[in-house]
Amino acid sequence: MNKKLTSVLLSSMLCSLVMATGQAHAQDKPLLLETIAIKAGRLLDVESGKVLRDQLIVIEGERIISIAPIAGTPIPATVKVIDLSRSTVLPGLIDAHTHLTSNPRQHGYSSLGTSTVRAALYGVRAARDTLHAGFTTVRDVGSEGFSDVALRDAINDGDFPGPRILAAGYAIGIKGGHCDNNLLPPEYNDTGKGVADGPWAARAKVREMAKYGADVIKICATGGVLSKGDAAGAQQYTLEEMQAIVQEAHKLGRKVAAHAHGASGISDAIRAGVDSVEHSSLIDAEGIKLAKQHGTWLVMDIYNDDYILGEGEKAGFLPESLAKEKEIGQKQRDNFRAAMQGGARMAFGSDAGVYPHGDNGKQFYYMVKYGMTPMQAIQAATISAADLLGLKDKLGSIKVGKLADIIAVDADPLADVTSLTKVNFVMKNGKVYK
Repeated sequence: MNKKLTSVLLSSMLCSLVMATGQAHAQDKPLLLETIAIKAGRLLDVESGKVLRDQLIVIEGERIISIAPIAGTPIPATVKVIDLSRSTVLPGLIDAHTHLTSNPRQHGYSSLGTSTVRAALYGVRAARDTLHAGFTTVRDVGSEGFSDVALRDAINDGDFPGPRILAAGYAIGIKGGHCDNNLLPPEYNDTGKGVADGPWAARAKVREMAKYGADVIKICATGGVLSKGDAAGAQQYTLEEMQAIVQEAHKLGRKVAAHAHGASGISDAIRAGVDSVEHSSLIDAEGIKLAKQHGTWLVMDIYNDDYILGEGEKAGFLPESLAKEKEIGQKQRDNFRAAMQGGARMAFGSDAGVYPHGDNGKQFYYMVKYGMTPMQAIQAATISAADLLGLKDKLGSIKVGKLADIIAVDADPLADVTSLTKVNFVMKNGKVYK
């Protein structure tokens, strides 16, 4: 095993040198992939649910090329070594429900003064804070002016640090619904850019989102907590409209995430074939059964109730939003437990942007409190979330051939899951950011 690993390391370095020589002849610019070896004291294998001790993770460029016991394994002097032998090492975390360009202290009417450009610039800081918190991948489910798409592209171009982003563009919904802007009086005649009524208008809106760079389609199946003038549990899109959206999105290679608090909207969204149901606050036994039958992911944001009720008017939340949150917040947490016990597939999603970006890890405590083991909560934010996003072959676990998204904490998160709020090492695509 040791000789084999040494051979892999030396062969990898030789291949990189050969490639670099060829590249130099072609472009006069040598390209040599850096090789890094991480000494992991405790390595969480989220696929098996086991902890591996004293492992050496070798990374070349952006990918993991080998994993083996440290003991007796020689490391070439030219390989950069990162010593995490006193830490717990695990895959980069994934948050499947964020709003990176949303300012958590500008809700309700205070949000009206924020331009799309300012929101995108705010997203630069939010992206950095999210990455430094250990979340190397996020699904951003709805931003004004395609600001999430611009943020994604800027990060991909290396303009500034941030997580890998799957962007949705505008969230799609009915006129006067949760995805519309209902804060202005009639004389402004303002309608949200994601509004689409009827099956064919909804199909056209999906095509528009895809045209302008959306990776995923977000729809509003029911009312919401933070919107004005609608009941959170009331169904908004019909089954026919949601079926049209899902058919169009899947035809274009996009998955569909459905905002849904109410039981009927949740069930119809699942019947329509959505890939995930967000929030799922008032899900009932039928909805849990349907989710299990269809393999639909539930993404339940059970931390932000603390922030909404704790910050209240200081963050600009509407009085009716606070009333709605008081009504359904605890029900959502209880239904999280019921869905977990009912065997539904669960992925981590926190609704970051409602609360400060970078605090994503605070949700782990509640996931464990309401029914998950620490390992299950971590799996929800790694291998399960990667599966939901269609990235399981690249992300979600520390395995040979996968992208090197790796984080570390000093403590043991299986003993104290809140240690995941204190990430002290972050690597994304083989590059160290913290």
